[in-house]
Amino acid sequence: MARRNKKTTDVRGLVIAITGAARGIGFETATRLRDLGATVVIGDIDEEAVGKAAADLGHDGFSLDVTDPASFAAFLDSAEAAAGPIDVLINNAGIMPTGPLLSYDLNVVKRNFDIDLLGVVIGTQEAAKRMIARGGGQIINIGSVAGRLPVPGLTIYNAAKAGVIVFSEACDNELSPQGVRVKTVNPTFTRTALISGITTNRFVQTVGPEQVAEQVVNSIEGTKTHLTVPRSMAWVHANAVMPPAMKRSSSKLTGMDRMFLSYDDVERAEYLKRVNGVPAAPGKS
Repeated sequence: MARRNKKTTDVRGLVIAITGAARGIGFETATRLRDLGATVVIGDIDEEAVGKAAADLGHDGFSLDVTDPASFAAFLDSAEAAAGPIDVLINNAGIMPTGPLLSYDLNVVKRNFDIDLLGVVIGTQEAAKRMIARGGGQIINIGSVAGRLPVPGLTIYNAAKAGVIVFSEACDNELSPQGVRVKTVNPTFTRTALISGITTNRFVQTVGPEQVAEQVVNSIEGTKTHLTVPRSMAWVHANAVMPPAMKRSSSKLTGMDRMFLSYDDVERAEYLKRVNGVPAAPGKS
C-alpha cells in the first residue's frame, strides 16, 4: 500500500514565493494559494507580465532571472521586505524545447539547463540559507514525469527534469535534519503554452494547471518527497526498473516515440520565442 501523504501543516498564513509565476502553472498556483489564505510573492523574468499578474493577484511581484544568483537573492530580499520571512519557495520557472536531438541548437540546450536545473539549484541554495538560519522551511521544486519517463524528442528536457528530481531528493536528505524539506511536484504534460503545437492522443494524459496547483498545495501540507500529477502516474518513479525493450514497446504503442519529434511550427512559434530567449508578446501565455 502506498504511503499516505499525511497532512502536517496548513498553507493559510504562510509566506510563499513562486518563480516563473507570471503565467501558466506558476500563476495558477499563486492564485490557489492566495485563495487558501497564503501571502504569495511572485517572480518572473518578464517584468511587464509579472507586474500585470501581481496586480491581478493583489499581491507583490518582482522581476527575477532565476539563472542569476544576484537576481535571485534580490528577489528573495524584496519578497521578504514586502511580506515577511519566506516559509516556502516554489521553484517553478522552466522551459520545454522539443525536437530531434541532432537539431538542437546548443544555446537552447544551455538555456534549458540554466533555467530548469541551474535555476532550481540557485533558488534552493538561496532559500535554504535563510530558512536554516531561522529554523526551517520548505522548497517545492516543479519537476515533471518527463524526469522519470524518457521520451524521444524531449532528450534535453528529460535530462534537466531528471536532474531536478534527483537533486531535490539529495537536498531533502541533506537539509531535512536542519528543518528544511525539499520536495518535488511532477506533472504530466500540462495544458499551457508548454505543449502548444504538440498533438497528443488518448494514450497521453494531460492535466490543467489548476490540477498542478492543487498538488502543490498537497505537497506543502503533506510529508511526501515526490508527488505526481495526476496521482495515477506515480508509477513513473519505478520506470527505471522496466526492461529497455518494454519501454520502447510502450513508447511505440502509445505514440510517444513520435509525439515530440515534430510539431505544428506555426502554433508553437510564440512559445519557442520564449524558449529561445525572446519575450512573449503582450497577452500571450
